[in-house]
Amino acid sequence: MKKRNDRVVICYNAPASIYDNYSGKPKKDDAALDDMSETSFMNEIEFIKAALKKSFSSVETVAVTKNIYENIELLKEHHNAVIFNLVESVEGIAEYEVYHAGLYDLLKLPYTGNVPQCLGNCLHKFRAKQILLANKILAPRATTFAPGAKADLIHDLHYPLMTKLLKEDASIGISEHSVVRNAAELQKQLDFLFESYRQPAIVEEYIEGREFNIGILGGTPLPISEISFEGLPADFPKIVTYEGKWMQESLYYKHTTPLCPAPVDADMQKKLHAVAIAAYRAMECRDYARVDVRVDSKGIPYVIEVNPNPDISTDAGFTRAASKVGIDYDALIKTIAEFAVERDYQAA
Repeated sequence: MKKRNDRVVICYNAPASIYDNYSGKPKKDDAALDDMSETSFMNEIEFIKAALKKSFSSVETVAVTKNIYENIELLKEHHNAVIFNLVESVEGIAEYEVYHAGLYDLLKLPYTGNVPQCLGNCLHKFRAKQILLANKILAPRATTFAPGAKADLIHDLHYPLMTKLLKEDASIGISEHSVVRNAAELQKQLDFLFESYRQPAIVEEYIEGREFNIGILGGTPLPISEISFEGLPADFPKIVTYEGKWMQESLYYKHTTPLCPAPVDADMQKKLHAVAIAAYRAMECRDYARVDVRVDSKGIPYVIEVNPNPDISTDAGFTRAASKVGIDYDALIKTIAEFAVERDYQAA
């Protein structure tokens, strides 16, 4: 058996923009807001690199582009290292995240986080729902719309409805206009999504109620986090929007506040942990993931998203939840890296 790997290469997606508008609503010339999604991500690369240097003898970085031949050659140069996989898209295209993870497998490189099948199934929101429902895990009922489709194709779903892009993450395309209460509003938002993002949409029944995030590390659930929307105007839907994640001066950002540990009783905590673990297993997650859940007025939890390789920035919810059980940032990054190191060691 070979020695345990002591070299790490951080693979990340080179910053790129493919849409004129990420916020999910028409831009207003007098209301331009700074978008932190790319700049904050690049800053976090340095924090992760610094954390890894405390535990590994060599830490390097590789920026991934659509030049597949160059990517392969760069990866081959690091054949004796473990990959810390932070690739979330390739030149802004989210679907390519899946294919790039496949390169690690084809080149037999050990890597952190989730495998291509899991990444692809979770990214495709309708397919994810089908898998969850097949495993008897409640998820909002939904349908999909191809670009140009008409809202009158809705038959058995009940308003209000939530509109999202079928294959995007990071809340791209989600705004206060995403929750619609009649066919006219639905058609207007669908038309906007089709024109702005040129891809299919998913429309699901909107679950009125509390929203929770449950991080899972190595198969073990972390303390539950609740999203508080206190102070948000009454006519704004209580949802996590693109602005709420990435635009500090926006109304949503100021009134989208994580509470961790969440103020829930023992019964609800047990229920949320159980559904999160069930979803993690159903989607065949590995190493770390975050499960987003809405709980309706009857106390019934619905899984709305499963996020493999979630945000592990210094101020991310996953990192905050880990800290509540004594796992500081450096320890969290080391733990994630060690999952890949251990697989590499055992496979030798």
